[in-house]
Amino acid sequence: MAKSKLMENKICFCDTGLLFENCCGLYLQNNQKAPTALALMRSRYSAYASHNADYLLETTHASERQFYSKEEILKWATSNKWQKLEILSFTENTVEFKAYFLDTNNQPQTHYEFSTFKIENDAWYYVDGKFE
Repeated sequence: MAKSKLMENKICFCDTGLLFENCCGLYLQNNQKAPTALALMRSRYSAYASHNADYLLETTHASERQFYSKEEILKWATSNKWQKLEILSFTENTVEFKAYFLDTNNQPQTHYEFSTFKIENDAWYYVDGKFE
């Protein structure tokens, strides 16, 4: 996939402070594999913020993909204005975070999740999450 001119020299959505092309863009645009569960989680947040439903499905573990649809992912991603990602804690295969966004009524919302990830064939995948 060609690099997006739109994201050139833009700060990454995931709040690392890095340029998108040197952060989540490596995974979303350059087909590199996220080296850790945390990097995958950050890139998935950026995928929501940039409306990349294909990436979200591809990085969901095969055993869980049947529970998701590209249309629903895209609807959720585009109906919200993603504001900020806050990492609360992480281990090798879990990430606890809050994602802040404005809903369709421009009301501030917070999505809390404790996510579990799995590595398979040298690639990390999202398995599931506990929500509050």
